[in-house]
Amino acid sequence: MFADLDAAYIVSIVLVSLYVSTAAVAISTAISLPTAVVLGFTDFPGKGLVTSVISTGMGFPSVVVGLVVLLLLSNSGPLGSFDLLFTPEAMIASQTVLATPVILSVSLSAVEGVGQELRDAAFAAGGTATDVSLLVLREARYGIVTAILAGYGRAISEVGSVLIVGGNIALTAPDGGRVSFTQTLTTAITIEARKGNFETGIALGVVLVALALAVNVLGARFRDGGRGAA
Repeated sequence: MFADLDAAYIVSIVLVSLYVSTAAVAISTAISLPTAVVLGFTDFPGKGLVTSVISTGMGFPSVVVGLVVLLLLSNSGPLGSFDLLFTPEAMIASQTVLATPVILSVSLSAVEGVGQELRDAAFAAGGTATDVSLLVLREARYGIVTAILAGYGRAISEVGSVLIVGGNIALTAPDGGRVSFTQTLTTAITIEARKGNFETGIALGVVLVALALAVNVLGARFRDGGRGAA
């Protein structure tokens, strides 16, 4: 059944998916962790509204995100001069928007879960704000890792926004085969199923499920480690 699979084509799709999702989650993490620390350490009017907006963003429709990024990167958009539309970088931008609320919300919960007495003790011992922030992040590390893995799961399984801004493009390789340019596992499964190439679609689906399972297993291990350390 799977004898005619194009292994090079499948590998190229997996590599594009991993590159896009990993880059997006790295950017999201760089944004989310400092923001979680600031929000977790600060009380201000409207903080409840801000956290509610962040939580709402976890379920934001991906096609709407894709449409917004499309408008921003189109030739008539404010970022059109960068010529990023229908490239992996455009897909990274859309996945960053989708993953950031997930990582930020879960990380914020982890940071706020660190007891105030620990912070007070660190300040009393002469620690600076940076020292205390690093201590809090260390204590909240299991929750933060879980947040990052949840964001990665959101990114790797995304289809709507990356299909809109990436275009699901495959190029012709020098040997006449196909190679992914902006095809991810999810978008390639969609197009292969529509074309009736069910063998390729199933193979890609197995890879996607394996990646999602690996992320969930890692998340469970870190959560169990957090409970054991406690």
